[in-house]
Amino acid sequence: MEIDMQNLLGVMVAPMDADNPAVHRYNSLCFHCGSCKWTCMDQAGVLGRYNLEKTGGNAVCIYCGQCANECPGFAMNEREEYPAVKEAIAAHGKVVIASTSPAVRASISEEFGLGVTFSQGKLVALLKKLGFDYVLDTNFAADLTIVEEATELVSRIKNGGTLPMFTSCCPSWVRYAEIFYPRLIPNISSVKSPICMQGPIIKTWFARNAGIDPKSIVNVAVAPCTAKKYEIRLPGRDSALGNGTPDMDSVITTRELAKWAREAEIDFASLEDMDYDSLSGTGAGAIFGATGGVMEAALRTAYFYLNGVNPPEDFMELKPIRGLEDCREAEIDLGAAKLNVAVIYGTANAGAFIDRMEESGKAYHFIEVMTCPGGCSGGGGQPKGFVIKGGIPDAKRVNALFSRDKSMALRLSHENPEIKALYRELLGEPGGEEAERLLHTAYVDRSAVLTGAKL
Repeated sequence: MEIDMQNLLGVMVAPMDADNPAVHRYNSLCFHCGSCKWTCMDQAGVLGRYNLEKTGGNAVCIYCGQCANECPGFAMNEREEYPAVKEAIAAHGKVVIASTSPAVRASISEEFGLGVTFSQGKLVALLKKLGFDYVLDTNFAADLTIVEEATELVSRIKNGGTLPMFTSCCPSWVRYAEIFYPRLIPNISSVKSPICMQGPIIKTWFARNAGIDPKSIVNVAVAPCTAKKYEIRLPGRDSALGNGTPDMDSVITTRELAKWAREAEIDFASLEDMDYDSLSGTGAGAIFGATGGVMEAALRTAYFYLNGVNPPEDFMELKPIRGLEDCREAEIDLGAAKLNVAVIYGTANAGAFIDRMEESGKAYHFIEVMTCPGGCSGGGGQPKGFVIKGGIPDAKRVNALFSRDKSMALRLSHENPEIKALYRELLGEPGGEEAERLLHTAYVDRSAVLTGAKL
């Protein structure tokens, strides 16, 4: 067992192993203020739930990066990957493709002093100027996630499957459950996150349609999240080409992208808007970056699968599950079924909710958990300052995503014409054999990390 004695000596800071794939601490910049410690304890709900002596000094981490968001001295930062991406762009024979998550386009402008502005066109232009060959929309894969997730939810409801079903888009939440609540593994949706769906689809369907050798592709996710750096390297994330060839090669955060742009002396404000090259998404995909957005998008499509018709207009804004409270519950009428649902952010809050749920015996059907405050909008790689006085997330980024959804002509994932073409040309049907191979995953009981294992 590898023993990190430095962690055993730590008193005022959150323990962190040197091989952490998502976050890095620059000890020379740390003045032991304790922000990371209390964030890990109170928000992530990790520190305080394990004993460093029992782990041999190994830190237990869910890679959410909130310690970096809260660090006032910039001692804690994401583990940077953009230098490797720069090398790939400069390399001969590589086709380097960026895919942007919804929360990034609602926050990137903050890094350049422009406040919260939905900057999709400038974001695409920035990535093109940095040398990416293609820029694609991860909202496409969010729509794909919804089609698979809604199919799974409806199947569980109709066929007596394990309920409640928990969302699986947040890798920090999944890791938290694998460590502290492994008994809930059967409850977690088997669908991969949008980024881990986007990767294999690019290296199969997109590559074939664009006439690109998939072996030449370097996939880069531009994300609000540090935990994605861990997620894309999990076993089984080589479903497109196999043999250990990753579906998604690198993840760079919003902050990393802004740092790269400043180093390249690019004036973000003066960039002229550009469009994505391909793989577009609906409004349902856009709200993935907001707390409650994954559930709301999934329920729109579940309504269609249960009733055979699209939901009415008043269903397109599910106010009972919108808001910035850290735990929200509601009964949602889907016509053919009524579902008890819950939306939670903060894994400490999720742990408390799970304990209450199990003690009370109340039956739920569908539960969304996001680790970061306000969902992906407050991700560990986002511009700092999102959580304001009283621990409440700033509503501006979240509202920008819901406003984007409301302005779009297509707001239902199952109506995305490119998604329909993907199933027609490659996947067959939602939940089918090829969809299962490329788009679904399995989870691991990681509770042994509490006794020193490295998992």
